Amino acid sequence: MREDSFRNLVLGLALAIMVGWLLWIGRPIILPVVASLIIAYIVLGLADLFARIPVAGPRLPSALRHGLAILTILGAFGALTLVLVGAVSQIIATAPQYQDQLLSLIQKAAVAIGVETEPSWQALRGELFGQISLQRTLLASAASASGILGTFFVVIVYTGFLLAERGVFARKIARLSPDPARVARIRQVIGDINARIGAYLVMKTLINLLLGGLSYGILRLLGIEFAGLWAILIGLFNYIPYLGSALGVLPPVLMAALQFGALAPTMVAAAALIAAQTVVGSFVDPWLMGRSVNLSPFVILVTLVFWSAIWGVSGAILSVPVTAILVIVLSEFQGTRPIAVLLSLDGRVDAR
Repeated sequence: MREDSFRNLVLGLALAIMVGWLLWIGRPIILPVVASLIIAYIVLGLADLFARIPVAGPRLPSALRHGLAILTILGAFGALTLVLVGAVSQIIATAPQYQDQLLSLIQKAAVAIGVETEPSWQALRGELFGQISLQRTLLASAASASGILGTFFVVIVYTGFLLAERGVFARKIARLSPDPARVARIRQVIGDINARIGAYLVMKTLINLLLGGLSYGILRLLGIEFAGLWAILIGLFNYIPYLGSALGVLPPVLMAALQFGALAPTMVAAAALIAAQTVVGSFVDPWLMGRSVNLSPFVILVTLVFWSAIWGVSGAILSVPVTAILVIVLSEFQGTRPIAVLLSLDGRVDAR
């Protein structure tokens, strides 16, 4: 008995390592497919929201609602792209000015901590100031980011095919098993996945839009340049649980430091943006992440690290929905059900 348990443990660990390696090595293929699934959930969620519009919503045909949802996503992506391209172009053009301000801030910091006369600092200063080229760094980053547009096009194509095959997929499910009860259970599980993940993604997107709007108002009020760009980054980074808030606030705070060259306005910008993040993060996000996806906060943190290590920033953004789907699937098999129970928020993993 002990030998069987040990063998099963070894086989389980080997399988886990193999799956992790396949996810990492196959990320150029797997990641766009997973992203297309997530966007399909957002499209379906938006279509359901359109159906709830008073008076007109229930009368809209299903195809029209889904078409409007797709156009909304494409329009939002197009608008974001225009804002990002315009802002990045302006930043690159004015990079030498900000570089001088950055070097000045570094020198002020050295004076503040009393190392400006140290020989080692003098040598480091000459090496550091000679190597820093903010404009060249931004140009390289913009060139590497251009590949994202091509990947997004592939994701949109995948999403279109997934949505087009929804009706066929329903018929495929009916033929998976001759047992009607088994087919009904499969449909229930898929419906549970659709309901939880769709609700999470739509609500998370709306919350991020709200947070981005609040941040934009704060940045405009404080007179920080490129407010639209920073607001978009704050909204996008907020898809990443826990760490996304800090990552989103950092760029505009650095911009405030470069723009004003003083501590007081930089601290005001940081405090105002952190306050907006706190309001959203304290009252909305915990309820959303816990109840809609049924994951414990600790599991969310661990899976964030895991998926980030495998898929980078994309993995961090997708960590919550992917893990939530995994928990629902694991709960359907007797051998893996205990794992699903441990990963869940309250220990209840039955389809709801």
